[in-house]
Amino acid sequence: MRTSCRWSVLNTLSSILSCYTIFILFSALQACFARDNITIESGLADGQTLVSAGNRFQLGFFGPSRGSNVKRYVGIWYASNSQIVVWVAKRDNPILDRTGVLPIANDQLKLSDERGKIYWSTQRGAKRSKLVAKLNDTGNFILLDERLRVNLWESFTEPTDTFLFGMKMDAKFLLTSWSSEEDPSSGNFIFKQDQGVEQLVVMEKSTIHWKSSRPDAGKIIKSDELPPTIVNFLTFSQSKNPRVYQDKRMVMTFNGKLQYWDFDADMNSWSSIWSEPNNNCSVFNFCGNFGTCNTNSGLPCKCLPGFQPKFMDKWKAGEFSDRECLKNCQCQAYSFVGQRDYTTSCLIWSEDLKDLQEDEDDGYDLNIRVALSDIEASTRNCETCGTNSVPYPLSTGPKCGDPMYFSFHCNNDTGKLSFMAPNGRYSVVAVNPDTRTFVIQMKAEEANNCAALHASASRILQFNQSSPFNVTSSCSGELGNLTSDSTLEGTVEVEISWKPPLEPMCSSSADCKDWPHSTCNENKNGQRRCLCNSTYHWDGLVLNCTREAGQLGESSDKSKPLALILGISLPIGTAFLCAAVSIYGWREKVVKR
Repeated sequence: MRTSCRWSVLNTLSSILSCYTIFILFSALQACFARDNITIESGLADGQTLVSAGNRFQLGFFGPSRGSNVKRYVGIWYASNSQIVVWVAKRDNPILDRTGVLPIANDQLKLSDERGKIYWSTQRGAKRSKLVAKLNDTGNFILLDERLRVNLWESFTEPTDTFLFGMKMDAKFLLTSWSSEEDPSSGNFIFKQDQGVEQLVVMEKSTIHWKSSRPDAGKIIKSDELPPTIVNFLTFSQSKNPRVYQDKRMVMTFNGKLQYWDFDADMNSWSSIWSEPNNNCSVFNFCGNFGTCNTNSGLPCKCLPGFQPKFMDKWKAGEFSDRECLKNCQCQAYSFVGQRDYTTSCLIWSEDLKDLQEDEDDGYDLNIRVALSDIEASTRNCETCGTNSVPYPLSTGPKCGDPMYFSFHCNNDTGKLSFMAPNGRYSVVAVNPDTRTFVIQMKAEEANNCAALHASASRILQFNQSSPFNVTSSCSGELGNLTSDSTLEGTVEVEISWKPPLEPMCSSSADCKDWPHSTCNENKNGQRRCLCNSTYHWDGLVLNCTREAGQLGESSDKSKPLALILGISLPIGTAFLCAAVSIYGWREKVVKR
């Protein structure tokens, strides 16, 4: 019995070794028969492939795996993963059957079908005696005169969506995305070098989608810097160790992301180690002109104080998209910037401000020109706090707003607005005077889930019945104008409304100057307030004394002088419009591409 078992085991091992030997021999034979070039005598047909000498890249015919229509392209892909295609010939003109051939004819490479229809070819040059098209281990497919050792054409000069080490990033270089994950035809996004400046851009058709500054470009204000590794990869001539970048690639994806990939030999897989734009605030001018984008908020976009969205419906849906300055009516903003040699310079913007971001570590204080009436402190409104307005009745101090609403604090050094609840202080990320709401951030652990938070937020914030504040919504998804890529891990956002205020409190008639048709008197509770005059009543929604019903009709005789006054005043007011502006300092750190 033991002898029989021993023979059984030996036979099994012999079979395994025989199979392994056959596999090794087959692989060796396959490597021997694999070729890396096309000659005049031997073209390439659909179903055949070229393999680079080091078995890094392959060239052949491929087509989308999905769909009923046959579309065949000539492309280059990694030998280790045929799904990673790095180059496509004539991507917008595929062969519609499997009869394609790629030979050398008439001193050029030609892609044609069995009917002789030419789909793509290299440029024809002078008569050559010995032409060879060779696939290199760099992924470059080269047509050369082998006798003269002259390159006549190469795929690196006609890239598609992938940058490989050895390509030259110059003013003519373009990467164009695929149309979709399965369709290699030209898509909507193009990666290129911006003409005349040390910046690289991604264009979505004719619109800037993303901009990046090189770290050594000396840009004063910039939004996204290219890491030195990326710069060296794109400028291979400056690299001290070219082999470091052989297993790396940069791809312009069909959905508008520029991605840098690295091959991990230990894991035998590719991983994305850098990608831009990496959030909505990285998208160029995502919030529109005079809008700021904050990656630390689920409500990323808001207008600068003194500005309003042009298209309110789209904005709500989340589709976004001193003195020297005052002398210049074209001036929109200025900033004092420190240089490396410890000197300072003044930058002035004469065009609409675009692509502003908050909370950047390398940002600068930006002073923006707005109408003085939009930002000055009064008994009505407190001064702006960073990018947040503080509308009446909200109050940051005893000299503005309503004392009942004195629950806010402005840090003038950082431009951060905080809401002071009885149980603690919370960061305010948005204020909307039209809806009488503001949004704060809370730590997620303060509630087990969104439903619990919505039910218990008032209790958590310790609001009582006499409080002018009330929780109206919680958990970012309910608030509108949101992004799915918010970096707010561990936080939730809560919307709080405030009740319409009573008449403003006062100590003298001077305190009522901002409230027309009112006088400082005691009310029935003995409080001194700006009470409306007869025929007027207080409207807490519009924050004014409004005329009572039945008192709106006025004689036509009284309206004529008013029309005359307006007719004279409006042209005069227009003439002084440029002078009626002021500069406010935005203490937030702001970055601009």
